[in-house]
Amino acid sequence: MLTPLVDPDGAPFWEYAAQGELRVQACAGPDCGELRFPPRPCCPHCRSFDSEWRRMSGRGRIWSYVVPHPPLLPAYAAQAPYNAVVVELLDAPRIRLVGNVVAAPDAPLNSVDPARLRIGAGVKVAFTLLDDITVPRWLLERT
Repeated sequence: MLTPLVDPDGAPFWEYAAQGELRVQACAGPDCGELRFPPRPCCPHCRSFDSEWRRMSGRGRIWSYVVPHPPLLPAYAAQAPYNAVVVELLDAPRIRLVGNVVAAPDAPLNSVDPARLRIGAGVKVAFTLLDDITVPRWLLERT
């Protein structure tokens, strides 16, 4: 499994994920409040260095997806066919996260038939512990 690289700007994202919360960095500068992902030290809109982490509902929709054939990395060959999705958050449509749609939080990457995936399909976040880091995954809202 590929594990995320945790840097100082993104560390709070992973800390909240470990608590089962999906949070996104927001500008705390005066009159701004813009959400941003990936996390970074400076707001690209107003250039403020003040930020906060806002809790999201954890609901989204599949904005894009791919089923790699053959798997791009040998370590994933046994899990094929699996998906990689880009999820647009419902409460922050300009924020998109990359992950996998699975049947349950701890299910393998190939636990959802790729034929069930559709652009626009509703998903909700679920968290699972992988290699000492809690990562968000996505569950289809309709089965």
